Amino acid sequence: MTDNTPGWHGPVDRRTLLRACGVGAVVGLAGCYGPAESPAIEGATAETIVDGLVHPWGMEFLPGNRAVVTERDGALLLVDLDAESAEPIDGAPEVSTAGQGGLLDVALHPDYPESDWLYLTYAGSDENGDTATMVGRGRLDPDAEALAEFERLHAAEPFLDRSNHYGSRVVFGEDGAVYVTTGDRQFKDFGPEHVSQDTTNELGATLRLDPDGSIPDDNPFVDDPNVRDAIFSYGHRNAQGMTVHPETGEIWQSEHGEEDGDELNIVEAGGNYGWPVASYGCEYNTDEPVGDRPDEREDVVEPVYYWECGSGGFPPAGMTFYDGEAFPDWQGNLFVGNLAGQYLGRFAVDGRDVRELDPLLADHGWRIRDVDVHPGTGHLYVLVDDGDAPLVRLVPD
Repeated sequence: MTDNTPGWHGPVDRRTLLRACGVGAVVGLAGCYGPAESPAIEGATAETIVDGLVHPWGMEFLPGNRAVVTERDGALLLVDLDAESAEPIDGAPEVSTAGQGGLLDVALHPDYPESDWLYLTYAGSDENGDTATMVGRGRLDPDAEALAEFERLHAAEPFLDRSNHYGSRVVFGEDGAVYVTTGDRQFKDFGPEHVSQDTTNELGATLRLDPDGSIPDDNPFVDDPNVRDAIFSYGHRNAQGMTVHPETGEIWQSEHGEEDGDELNIVEAGGNYGWPVASYGCEYNTDEPVGDRPDEREDVVEPVYYWECGSGGFPPAGMTFYDGEAFPDWQGNLFVGNLAGQYLGRFAVDGRDVRELDPLLADHGWRIRDVDVHPGTGHLYVLVDDGDAPLVRLVPD
């Protein structure tokens, strides 16, 4: 499904409601709830840390109980989680904000602050105004509020006169490599010639790079002249969530389908994930399947969980495994933001067996864009996608 379905907009501006409710309150469809009165989660309280964010997309925790948050309009913010305040960080790259573009995901070098690189993904333009998913990095001094020496590392070619389906999650794997998702840029020629099945481009793929942007020698296709060297996996539509399993090191992704057909995948080196020759979704506003069923083909990697056509789908966004200590009952659970469905999905995971549990934050009308676990406190942080949006923290009652 697409990720641009309008969210709930009540008769009163959300920023006005938050100010009326006060810091730490929750805004729901019925108005204000005090921290101990949140109706959405048993055993947890939802606290608003900052509000007034403009379509935030990604977040990353820093030492000193701070976080970096991206906004699609190009703003990079430093959030003080104790003071509950946000300040701009200078030095972010220029971005293309048309359609689904903008400043998107963020990740720290795993050795930060010894290696003080901050990685960003974004929609960037060439000299003709065509755009591509890009990944770059700059130096972020823990004591400074500016990004220095920013450099573009890689652009997912080709540049196109299109503004949708940039993918754009970025994580570091346990192998130290940088993994970046790219979307299919919403091409509709559903057949074997589709860009996601054409490995001479870098669309609809997972890219694997060294931290300096070079191509790792052990990438799966470096010796294949018919495949771009940066490609790790292909046959994706638009993966907007990606995380590393804390125990197995496997890379998990959440991927948008067409009409339903949304997926959770474990990414394998060299894997073809089927889009659009194999999918559980249908073409929009029809009951016509897109391609074959993945379980009927031996040449594609099946999702570990999916929403079949007619199910209503699960338009997915950012995701994380819970490995904190604040919520013992959540240990090992996978949390995935739901956009059009406006809730936080929770899944029990046992190897490749995935079971959907009751949703969280379902009463707030929030398009959940990203979710992450604070490495120190184990609290779960949730980023809402709206023109006037909060950063929310879930803490035990």
